[in-house]
Parts: sequence; C-alpha cells; structure tokens
Amino acid sequence: MDFSRALSQIDDIHRQIARGEMYRGYRSLPLAASALIGLIAAWMQPRALGLSDPIGFVLYWAAIAACAGLVGASEILYRYVVHDDRAERRRTQQVVGQFMPSLLAGAVITASFVHLSAALVPLLPGLWAICFGVGTFASRPYLPRASGWIALFYYVAGVGLLWIARGPEPLSAWWVGGTFGAGQLMAAAVL
Repeated sequence: MDFSRALSQIDDIHRQIARGEMYRGYRSLPLAASALIGLIAAWMQPRALGLSDPIGFVLYWAAIAACAGLVGASEILYRYVVHDDRAERRRTQQVVGQFMPSLLAGAVITASFVHLSAALVPLLPGLWAICFGVGTFASRPYLPRASGWIALFYYVAGVGLLWIARGPEPLSAWWVGGTFGAGQLMAAAVL
C-alpha cells in the first residue's frame, strides 16, 4: 500500500468523524457579550447617523461589528492559539471556514452599495442579517440542532428589514443592534 494514499485515507476518516461531532469552540458568554455590545451600540448611536449620514451609519456599524465579532470569537481565538491541538485547530478552521464566506459576502455587498449609492444603504441591515443567517446555517452541521432556528431568525429578520427599508424612513439603530443583539442572545442561550 502506498504510504501517501494511506495518510490520505486516514485524513478522510478524520474529516468524516469531525463532521459527526458538535463543535465546542463557540461559548455562550462571549456571544452574550457580543449581543450586549450590539444592544448598547444601538442605544448609543448618534441620532444624526440614522437621519442624514448613511455612510456614517455604515462606518459606525462596521466598527461595532468588528468589536462584537472579536468579543464573540475571543474564546475560539484564545483556545486556537493557546490550548488546541492540531486536530482541534483543523476542526476550528473547518467550522469557521463554513461561516467566513457569508461574512465576506456581507463585506463585499456593503462596499459595493456604499460605492454605488448612499441610497442603497437602508438595504444593508436586512442583507447583513440574511448573510449572517446563511453563515449560521452553513455552520449548522457542527452546532446544536437549535442553531437552525437562529439561522431562521436572521433570515426572517433580514426579509423584514428589507421590506421596511423601501420607504423614506430614517435608518434606525435598532435595525442592526436589535437584530444582532437578539440573535446573539438566542445563540448564547442555545449554547
């Protein structure tokens, strides 16, 4: 038997086993903290951002998302750097890799909409929620079964936000902070 073929088969077996196991890297406390960041940011958002400065709205929420994302992923990052062995690191890469395309899609959509027209900015909160739902759904094979309900929440919230964004209403801080705050609190409860 060819040695490289045997190693390849062992690697395939490890991947199959990993697909059947639940990923334990996500922790409820960092997710709950990221939810609170979103809710507090919604409460603290300057009123003018929702009324007259759509680009400022995007920049504000991009900064909040980066902070909340770092807090939400802090346990994963810490374990990856300090504690995880090679197999757990590979598993983390696999699970996070399932989620990353949706985050990248949200970033590309955001940059494109801001570049094309500030009039498209009201659509972003809904599209962000849908992208996050897609990422959550893509990661679902490695998460608790109830995570499918979290993904559904983001989808439904995204569709609702797209529906209400079609009018002349000003951008609301709660469209982003409320949606992601509630979604992350539900995710923390599931974990």
